[in-house]
Amino acid sequence: MPIHNPREEYGKVLLELARGNSKIFALDADLCKSTMTCMIEEELPDQYIEMGIAEQNMLSVAAGLSLTGKIPFVNSFAVFLTGRAFDQIRQAICLSSLNVKIIGSSAGFSDFGDGSTHQTVEDISIMRSIPNMAVIAPCDAFQLRATVKAMVDHEGPVYMRYSRNNMVSLTLENDNFEIGKVYTMREGNDITVFAIGIMVEKALNVAKKLKNQGISVRVVNVPTIKPLNRDAIIELSKDTGKVLTTEEHSIIGGLGSSIAEVLRNERVYIEFHGVNDEYGQSSNELQPLLKHYGLTEDMLETKIVEILNK
Repeated sequence: MPIHNPREEYGKVLLELARGNSKIFALDADLCKSTMTCMIEEELPDQYIEMGIAEQNMLSVAAGLSLTGKIPFVNSFAVFLTGRAFDQIRQAICLSSLNVKIIGSSAGFSDFGDGSTHQTVEDISIMRSIPNMAVIAPCDAFQLRATVKAMVDHEGPVYMRYSRNNMVSLTLENDNFEIGKVYTMREGNDITVFAIGIMVEKALNVAKKLKNQGISVRVVNVPTIKPLNRDAIIELSKDTGKVLTTEEHSIIGGLGSSIAEVLRNERVYIEFHGVNDEYGQSSNELQPLLKHYGLTEDMLETKIVEILNK
């Protein structure tokens, strides 16, 4: 399968859209070479604002821009946007449902070398708890491109998180994307696995492996954590009766929690696979870090087999 970098695709698609839409503005917190908004800075400087290391002020400025009819895309590492600027996001943007797009780069453990201060496994739970906020986590670079296009057409605040590292392309460049829709990536009859981000690829690899053992695993990509497609989640879950959620995020308040909230009155068995109540830590490479937190295909396979044996 081809491999693409989400950061590069994000910079490219935002520039493409900004060329044809003068309302689109990119705001950055002194990280433009990491978030790739440097592409807009170089070609469309009048649609780029360098805010410095000041996420709180950046979100306030974005709120003001939206009130003038602009479509501000606010960029920084996910941990800083959702943590430092929570008050501005809640009070200045979401309370009035302003049309601001919040882009959390380097989410999860993808900024592995910088440790717990730069890694975020709490951002989804923080953002989805705020009324009026949509929360999205694409499964690859192509779905990220489609997400950005959909965000421009969507009226209201949106938070999108993505990895800084290369990802296998599971979707096609021209695939459609709808905010709120779930995508079945592989059919199965024994258990339904709901996944987001980098865990979608791992779930698909495990499902392929388990097929040789006579185990049929349905894999569903849930790029939109909020608003969640409740009817689809219930239908897919009741069809197999057993559910596992997997995410590069805390099991507290993330994808697993949101799925469980939907299924709380249904006769469905559900378990979570994700990060326990822990911070990240520094590592020279991503894979040892994922192994430490159990975010591997082996652990995912173990969880599936354990559920099916209960």
